[in-house]
Amino acid sequence: MPHPATWLRVTEAGLYCDPGDFHIDPTRAVPRAVITHGHSDHARPDHGAVLATAETLAIMRARMGDDRAGAAQQAMAPGEGVMRNGVGIRLVPAGHVLGSAQVVLDWQGSRAVISGDYKRRPDPTCAPFEPVACDVFVTEATFALPVFRHPPVEQEVAKLLESLRLFPDRAHVIGVYSLGKCQRLIALLRRAGWERPIYLHGALMALCALYEELGVALGPLLPVPLSKRGAPPTLAGEVVLAPPSAETTPWARRLAEPVVCAASGWMRVRQRAKARGIELPLIISDHADWDELLATCAEVEAPEVWVTHGREDALIHALSLRDVRGRALHLVGLGEEDEGEAAPVETAPA
Repeated sequence: MPHPATWLRVTEAGLYCDPGDFHIDPTRAVPRAVITHGHSDHARPDHGAVLATAETLAIMRARMGDDRAGAAQQAMAPGEGVMRNGVGIRLVPAGHVLGSAQVVLDWQGSRAVISGDYKRRPDPTCAPFEPVACDVFVTEATFALPVFRHPPVEQEVAKLLESLRLFPDRAHVIGVYSLGKCQRLIALLRRAGWERPIYLHGALMALCALYEELGVALGPLLPVPLSKRGAPPTLAGEVVLAPPSAETTPWARRLAEPVVCAASGWMRVRQRAKARGIELPLIISDHADWDELLATCAEVEAPEVWVTHGREDALIHALSLRDVRGRALHLVGLGEEDEGEAAPVETAPA
């Protein structure tokens, strides 16, 4: 039985399956790609053939255009399988964003699971992570330090609702990434009883509409209203979602004395929140925290774990104490849009 290290290797374009002749989340255009999810550090344009979930393909088309989301596109439902040159390929939910999937590869009796990005907390907008036993588990390590232990999301949403109650004369503008975090926070607010319209920066409208088309109900959403020069600020007491750092642009001047918020796992780091001028940090992450990374590696029972990006050294050391071999893959280009930190701020029309 060949070890996955004999048939999975790192190339300049990313992780490559030799017998299957395809890449997983390649960082440049390749002839054949399997894509775990729609974030742009994992889903790049101009591949020849693309295999992904139907939701991920829809997200890629929405973000890249039909002509750049793969010359040939094959949608595969979770749990379904295909064969490529003797390699079995399955997609299993990863719990990261809508359509996100782990890639399960079987060849000649050995199995590798490539997680992509994943989280273990419940999310009303996507299917939950499903652990799969394997010989090699390829994991992210975005928050692989013991300091990163995410609180319950209900606690963070309650903080936001309490601030809305205490400051009814101020708009609450929350920095969120356009794919995943935006829709998840909307769904969490709905579950917490917020029934009023939620106002969106123009850069967030399209993907929210796509989520609705794909069956994820988000409730009443409205664009932030346009205002004439010199008009009084608006939306006091309302929830406003925008790309990270949009509150520092002229766009925010139309809002009533905004409470600047951010929803991110990085809000655990007080210096980062302070440096960004965040008044209300909300620790809401779409990635597994330290304990969840270790628990997931134990659940999949893999004797060897490869780490694609993030805090590789800390995770590999912790796994070695559990008699699990670790290996850092040093894939270039992954994690660049993590938690929206590197997402460009798009300004709505004036």
